Amino acid sequence: MLGLTKDSDTLYRAMLARPDSGVSSLAADLGWPEARVRHCLDELADLSLLSAPPFGSGARGLRVISPQLALDLLLSRQSAEVARRQQELAEKRVTAAALIAEYQREAERPHECCVAGGVEKLIGVQAVRQKIAELANQAERETASFAPGGAQPPDNRAESRPIAQRLIDRGIRSRTVYQDSIRNDPNSLELAEWHVSCGNHIRTVAALPMRMHIVDSAVALVPLDPADSSRGAAVIREPGAVAAFTALYEAVWATAAPIGEPPRRNLEDPGSQHRELLRLLAQGCTDEAAARRLGVSLRTERRLISELMTHLEARSRFQLGQKAMECGYL
Repeated sequence: MLGLTKDSDTLYRAMLARPDSGVSSLAADLGWPEARVRHCLDELADLSLLSAPPFGSGARGLRVISPQLALDLLLSRQSAEVARRQQELAEKRVTAAALIAEYQREAERPHECCVAGGVEKLIGVQAVRQKIAELANQAERETASFAPGGAQPPDNRAESRPIAQRLIDRGIRSRTVYQDSIRNDPNSLELAEWHVSCGNHIRTVAALPMRMHIVDSAVALVPLDPADSSRGAAVIREPGAVAAFTALYEAVWATAAPIGEPPRRNLEDPGSQHRELLRLLAQGCTDEAAARRLGVSLRTERRLISELMTHLEARSRFQLGQKAMECGYL
């Protein structure tokens, strides 16, 4: 059952079939030590899936609540956890956006290559790529990256392999989050699967807040302009700022789906890509802007909207927004 370990699920089903059974009889029926049964009972109790028999009924022992009540309870708990994570992620996005805006203002000062607070300004794509390679060579424990934009262009794919190979040869852990849409691009998917086959960790989410590269949780490389990463990047070493970017990374990583698994869906909710599209539309993004943020074509973005309208039985986009709010998707 949803949210239960295999053992607790087995015990739950056994208790449904044999109400009022004690620990000893359950252990005998399942062929388990009593300690194993008690451990699972503790888990069921923690999830509020146990109930005492009615007073005066003469029944003894514990009972499990009905499957329908149990499912409703577990769904409610997991929905609350999803909402908590989304709120946490939204707060970290706001913090990161404020930091980027601050460093962007500093970077736009004329005739400055470096600014206070341990920030180095890089101008242009080539300078950024050289710095990423340099930081990778200096890494001691881990690199962690966001790679937005959907399907990865050939030059990005070509640049990433030798850097990744050097990290692998040195035993440095590497994590990258792409957008879900790379799963529909054979070349990008092949690169991601190559990384996984080499021992790197690759996950995907519907949308990413920006391009970002973090090394050893000590230095962060973020774009000068999140809307146009080709302008250049800021290399940030100030501990408080790096900690904020690292927290954002970990929040996104926790919600991302590993390559080899389908993109995560929130129980009976729309998939993460659909949910992100709802969020973008609610912010006032045009179809074209939403498609760019999701890393998909305009045709795919409109197909996703059609799927949402079917799922929520909405006849117009206005009604789609209303129903999404009513269902708690926004």
